[in-house]
Amino acid sequence: MKIDLTGKVAVVTGSGRGLGRAYAEALAQAGASVVVNDIDADAAAEVAGAITAAGGAAVAEVCAVGTAETADALVGRAVSEFGRLDVMCTNAGALRDRTLLKLSDEELDLVLDSHIRGTITCGRSAARQFREQGDGGRLILIGSPAGQLGSFGQTAYAASKAAIIALVRVWSVELAKLNVTVNAVVPKALTRMSATIPALKEAFEKFEAGEPIPREVRRQGTGAVEEVSPIILYLSSDSSAGITGQYFSFGGDKFAIWSHPKEAYVAYREDGWTTEQLADDFVEYAKHLQDHTNKG
Repeated sequence: MKIDLTGKVAVVTGSGRGLGRAYAEALAQAGASVVVNDIDADAAAEVAGAITAAGGAAVAEVCAVGTAETADALVGRAVSEFGRLDVMCTNAGALRDRTLLKLSDEELDLVLDSHIRGTITCGRSAARQFREQGDGGRLILIGSPAGQLGSFGQTAYAASKAAIIALVRVWSVELAKLNVTVNAVVPKALTRMSATIPALKEAFEKFEAGEPIPREVRRQGTGAVEEVSPIILYLSSDSSAGITGQYFSFGGDKFAIWSHPKEAYVAYREDGWTTEQLADDFVEYAKHLQDHTNKG
């Protein structure tokens, strides 16, 4: 099935480089008009220029996501340049790797504002535009393995990405009546960010030197940035109209659907527990405690 996005308009935040750039370029190649967003004016202009040079349609909107004004500007640019909005892909966000005891308030604010507030404000502005147009739309939120499993030294980032998954659950219900689908992509690719992960550092350096990505790395779900784009294109298309409220891992040779949270074990005691009863019962309950070691 060939994905044809001709006539559709997409905003991709944080698309000046890396995964965001790959999403923007793939959307344009499939026929969509794209608003390229980044805080780096040169990077945004380069991507928009590359898209137009290849025969696509794109404009650059330089701003940092987070405020309502920025979100409205991004949606407004899509409408003023291309007449409408069909897809909002919230990819932008800052990373400040710090353990809890070393995390400063300034770093915390930067990460939470860019990821959580940026996703909420852009999602809200897009949803308002979708409602006005009256024919639905696509919200594609970008998560991370850190938000699903946690990651040492990423208090702010993991919290932000976990919050984004929660937004999928809420918005997919709230916006269903508007025919707006809401899904998250949990991408894995060899980027500058992944180069900071010890287990991927060697693979990234070899990949940068022109060597192929090792099979074992690909099987674990990590490939080139361009290899994440198919899930973005599919979720942007009419073919995915019935798919909402889901989180998909995608990258390398691996596709995965994440499960929704549910109770792992349930017990009942008539009239509730005293502290002493709970302590006694925990001998049995402890058998059902969940692994917390981030083994996947």
